[in-house]
Amino acid sequence: MEPVSLDNLSILYQSPNFIVVNKHWDVRIDSKMWYEKLTLQSQLKYHFPELADPDTYYGFRFCHQLDFSTSGALCVALNKAAAGSAYKCFKERRVTKAYLALVRGHVQEGKMTIRYAVGKNMTEGLTHMMCIEGTEGCENPKPCQSELTVLERGLYSGDPVTKVLLQPLTGRTHQLRVHCSAIGHPIVGDFTYSFKKDGGPYRMMLHAYYLRIPTTKELIEVSAPDPFVPTLDINWSPQEAVRQLDELIQELKDESVQAEEEGWPAEDGAGSPDLETPPRAKSPEAKESQGKCEEWLAEWSLE
Repeated sequence: MEPVSLDNLSILYQSPNFIVVNKHWDVRIDSKMWYEKLTLQSQLKYHFPELADPDTYYGFRFCHQLDFSTSGALCVALNKAAAGSAYKCFKERRVTKAYLALVRGHVQEGKMTIRYAVGKNMTEGLTHMMCIEGTEGCENPKPCQSELTVLERGLYSGDPVTKVLLQPLTGRTHQLRVHCSAIGHPIVGDFTYSFKKDGGPYRMMLHAYYLRIPTTKELIEVSAPDPFVPTLDINWSPQEAVRQLDELIQELKDESVQAEEEGWPAEDGAGSPDLETPPRAKSPEAKESQGKCEEWLAEWSLE
């Protein structure tokens, strides 16, 4: 990807209800700081001023989060009803996300499940970080699970690294970064979780590659181009291929489709109202559900 600017926003998917962008690395989604002019929110406003919603704090509803240093697929809802439909998918764990990463060292296992509980680090000077259960100063650790699959082993600037596919099965802050560090294979260029030792690479090598959100009215399914290939980064030199990325993504798709066929609630005979059409009456349960959705949207929009 080219250096970040207002102009070079990459769009992966667009409909009347959603936009999925390929977020640049080292860009915040939004910011309250007056000096931080270049954010994903400002890029969206520049490209789509007519789509900005004045009822929201930042003009756009981000359906999920990516760290400042992480690139890749990020979904933006263009109206409240669309955001609610995405929220329902996240709440019911119907969303499939997979990340690409280069990690330090050669991971020997072809596939592994990482289950360290993750909490907030309350140690002085480290409060911007998360940590695994058992770490001194770790507050309120919560159950956490990630899947790691090895794609390639090779060298980055002469040092041994492994290209992996990471799937977060829970959604904790910095989950993948903490889990990779905990197993002794921190993400290349992760300055924070290398404790300020890994500052050489031009970016942190974590990329949101695949995103699938099966809303009842619209299937959002995108892949953000793989940035970790030798033609884009001459420092990366793969030496041993273990698994094919396309095959792994197809397996994830097949698993998602099967889960949707087995568990997706059937719509009534009259069909569901369109995303833009408000329901005529709300039961107490519907009002409670809407209230929870609005709390979720407010939480995300104010991050």
